[in-house]
Amino acid sequence: MRDLLKQALAGVDGFAELRWHAKTFRNVRVQKGRLESSTVRRRDGVAVRVLHDGTWGFASTSDPTLAGIRRALDDARAAARATAHLRRDRVPVLPPAELAVGDFDQPGIDDVLARSMDERVALVLGLDARAAAASHRLSSTSAVYREIFEDKAIVTTDGADCRFRLVRPELYVFATAEKDGQLQSVHESIGVTGGWDCIFRHDPDALADRAVRTAVDLLSARSPEGGWAQVVMAPSIVGLLVHEAIGHTVEADFVQAGSAARGRLGEQVASELVTLCDSGHSEHGTGAGGTIPVDDEGVVAGRTEIIRQGKLVGYLHNRESAVRMGMAPTGNARAWEYADTPLIRMRNTYIEPGDQSVEELIEGVQDGYLCEGPRNGQADATAEFMFGVTAARRIRKGKVGELVKGVTLTGNAFEVLSTVDGVSREFHWDLGAGHCGKGQPMKVDAGGPFIRCRAMLAGEQVA
Repeated sequence: MRDLLKQALAGVDGFAELRWHAKTFRNVRVQKGRLESSTVRRRDGVAVRVLHDGTWGFASTSDPTLAGIRRALDDARAAARATAHLRRDRVPVLPPAELAVGDFDQPGIDDVLARSMDERVALVLGLDARAAAASHRLSSTSAVYREIFEDKAIVTTDGADCRFRLVRPELYVFATAEKDGQLQSVHESIGVTGGWDCIFRHDPDALADRAVRTAVDLLSARSPEGGWAQVVMAPSIVGLLVHEAIGHTVEADFVQAGSAARGRLGEQVASELVTLCDSGHSEHGTGAGGTIPVDDEGVVAGRTEIIRQGKLVGYLHNRESAVRMGMAPTGNARAWEYADTPLIRMRNTYIEPGDQSVEELIEGVQDGYLCEGPRNGQADATAEFMFGVTAARRIRKGKVGELVKGVTLTGNAFEVLSTVDGVSREFHWDLGAGHCGKGQPMKVDAGGPFIRCRAMLAGEQVA
């Protein structure tokens, strides 16, 4: 396919980018012991972008032949010409970048693709059955297996010439417990980039057990007191915080639109214990769900520091935003399918681990909470956030105690990170299942160590 794309670009004037993108989706869903769905869907085609007179033109085709690609090139060029006179802010000449050349297959592909649909179905049926048998309090259970296999080739007129394949399997277990008319619903999930063995390193049975146990235990839990509190955030909550409330504010298109990170490079925005990064690699462990070797502009997807020892030092860029802001491209241009244009998106976003144990962090809390498992939440361009917590436990005098329910953490992410006074050595990727939404869905991951900080808790009463 790389050779075909290069052939299609032969003789093209100016900048052009071709991306062949094939995706196969597999989905198995079981509810209450019954197979609800088992589907396979494939989409493939070629995306074309050209830069003409400072204006982008885009087209796509599901005809990946030489004639089909050249027709799409003509369509993209015509689109750029038709709109160039309307554009006041011309796209500058794209900056140099570390463009990928070669093949970059990720591990686990053959392992996953060799599995039959029967194996996938058996896995999900077994998890649902295990969950359903775990407690008489359960009113509903379900389990889901999803998988995305991607094959891409990217060629540009200025030197990108690459291909890569990867696969992302993920599992979900849902449990709803009931008592005296009260319902508590919990889900647990695993999402990785890698092989079948990556799923089982996380122990799917433990996933089902934890979902049921938490749902049942929440039935008898009390609500917390509201107000400012010292909290120890688990990697799943850390990941949600850095992705939703920090990561989006430093995507360069949001920065240019006036996010909370605009104009703050070099400013102390967090505790000196906080170094926050976004990477195409699976740092500090294998299988992160947003791993990519190359972005959809053909730029090598390396590691980008966003906050270094508390100071804001970088944003996330595509090639256009990088040249506009006088910075280097960071490999963050990503498109969901071949018919989508690349947008600036995160990959794997995280806080670097520290040098304390989790036990030391908890021992330093006289009165607070250990917060694990994101339930839901939202954040905006001001870095203000509101996140629900699935399981929070009270900490008193350095000891973890009873479970509480209905915990919601709120605040400004930069202000919360400024209160961090402890960071653990233990590190986990914990948000690899599901999708990030920003015009298009996208596979990402986020996580980090446990951190100790202060945040506002919504509860029954305000302290």
